[in-house]
Amino acid sequence: MKKSLVVALCAMVSVPLFPLQSIAGPIETACLRSGRDAANRAVCGCIQDVADMVLRGTDQRRAAKFFRDPNLAHSVWISQKPSDDAFWDRYKQFGEMAEAYCAAG
Repeated sequence: MKKSLVVALCAMVSVPLFPLQSIAGPIETACLRSGRDAANRAVCGCIQDVADMVLRGTDQRRAAKFFRDPNLAHSVWISQKPSDDAFWDRYKQFGEMAEAYCAAG
């Protein structure tokens, strides 16, 4: 009994007193590093939240590259590959939702 109490007390003491900062996803990270004037933690975090709702992890990592290289997005958009078309449909939905949810009002 005493051993259980000591373990529980140690666990309570080791729990941080401050809330843990969430780990940024690939879209949020790319957004924050983009250097755009409107890129801030609130906007980029909102965009990441939408990405989490709409895009798979692989889609998020792929879309994050568009922040560094917009020509890559154009290449995917004009591609004739069915997999690129399917990705683009998901990416377009993501963009529309992000604009609706995260636009500065």
